[in-house]
Amino acid sequence: MACIVPPSLCQTEDLGSENLQKLAKQLQFYKPPKPIDEVEENIEHVINDVPSSVNMRERRAAVLICLFEGPEGELRVILTRRSMNLASHPGDVALPGGKMEEGDEDESATALREAMEEIGLDSSLVQVVAQLEFFLSQHLLTVVPVIGLVSRIEDFKPLLNADEVDAIFDVPLEMFLKVMLIPIALNKKIMMPISS
Repeated sequence: MACIVPPSLCQTEDLGSENLQKLAKQLQFYKPPKPIDEVEENIEHVINDVPSSVNMRERRAAVLICLFEGPEGELRVILTRRSMNLASHPGDVALPGGKMEEGDEDESATALREAMEEIGLDSSLVQVVAQLEFFLSQHLLTVVPVIGLVSRIEDFKPLLNADEVDAIFDVPLEMFLKVMLIPIALNKKIMMPISS
């Protein structure tokens, strides 16, 4: 079974590789700067077109940042290409995830359920180690990124839900972490993310 809450009780030794164990230990102590429940009380004042009677739980979503170790020891992240038949963001590259449902205990449970529904990722293969700070999507959903580690990626047998996903692939995590200095006016430099 996936270890979902609290991450500090997860067994990092179960992750196999030294890289994944080290990452899990570092992330399990991460605490988002603002707890989602406290901030949601103020969101209604910012969002004019959402009635105050709307249950904020209905406006929650989660995505799974699913990391695993590649053949050369590099960390990789699983991504999907959304179905062209979807009403919102057709064809976009995305993390597995979606809206919270009534039976979901928390955002980790939402992310794991959605990953199972979209790409067939069995939650027993995933060890959730952290929830990152939430963000507000363009559709006014409160989205929580959930970091999950997979130590036995060879046990993952993708099964795509064609209604939601056209493709699944993975890329090096480093692709999202690289920065470069770009000179701008007056010889100032700014940090900008780049793609490999």
